[in-house]
Amino acid sequence: MKEIFTTLLALMERGTDAVLVSIVASSGSVPRGAGAHMLVTDSGLVCGTIGGGAVEYRALEMAAQILEEKSFFVWMFTLRKKEVQDIGMICGGDVTVYFRYIGAGDKRVREIAEQTAVCDRAGKDCWLVWDITCDSLALFTKSGSRYGDEISPEILTRYKGGTGIIETESGRYFIEQAVQAGRVYIFGGGHVAQKLVPALSAIHFRCVVLEDREEFCKPELFPGVEEVRLISLEHIDEQVEITDCDYVCIMTRGHKDDMAVQAFAVRTPARYIGVIGSQRKAAAVRAALQEQGFTDSELGRVITPIGLDIGAETPEEIAVSIAAQLIGVRAGTFKLYYS
Repeated sequence: MKEIFTTLLALMERGTDAVLVSIVASSGSVPRGAGAHMLVTDSGLVCGTIGGGAVEYRALEMAAQILEEKSFFVWMFTLRKKEVQDIGMICGGDVTVYFRYIGAGDKRVREIAEQTAVCDRAGKDCWLVWDITCDSLALFTKSGSRYGDEISPEILTRYKGGTGIIETESGRYFIEQAVQAGRVYIFGGGHVAQKLVPALSAIHFRCVVLEDREEFCKPELFPGVEEVRLISLEHIDEQVEITDCDYVCIMTRGHKDDMAVQAFAVRTPARYIGVIGSQRKAAAVRAALQEQGFTDSELGRVITPIGLDIGAETPEEIAVSIAAQLIGVRAGTFKLYYS
């Protein structure tokens, strides 16, 4: 949603009306699932996608009509051959799409877009709630603040995570997490880190690089990085605070430094801890930490070698494997070894 709202604010500044097109429910095999969005103006598609193909083509036509009527609309596309709503795709699923007109002067939507940006910069959780029965939209933060339309916060008590529709006696609500708290703390600014940061930034992870070598503490080495910090590995706990929303990727220049960071990381509530290196290195570091008194439970939290096993060899390939693994952790589809 970050790119959608950033683009929307720019459109509003120019006085341009838009239609937000969102997939709010899906079943079976479909190009994109719930939570996919795109923005449409009288110039056509300006940001995002709901999967391309016939669904997106037809949705663009319908968005143009919504733009003229200044209304909202919910429509289900059935992607099955020989169905009444056949649109030439036979993926085998259904997609429910919500169309909402947003005028350039819509102060409530502007407030939501601005507050989402505030939450994103601060790395704080926030959720969008759409009442698709009566076309209302609100943003809720973890602290309990609400922005936008009047929607009861009680609906969030029924939210179990993920993205989808909740039905109540008062209506149908689509809920998605607009900003997820947490940062990726990357210890070590070498070749893999320099490829990993832009890969993670492109998929909306906030990255902090921590290095003890001044020559590697240059933001220009890490496109998209939020912060590059020069630290001492002797007293990490005095310089870095890791929360249960954060990810730790350890890739320093040597086994000794990796071990020092790992010793720190396993005693934090980090959501994910990954260490680069071979199985042989992992076994040696584990044995050394066990001698220092670390338990199997603590060390079992560490994923090493880091990343998915896809045969990655180059820094670019390793970065892709790590990024894929973190996507799985964020989405809840990758089972952590210790969970």
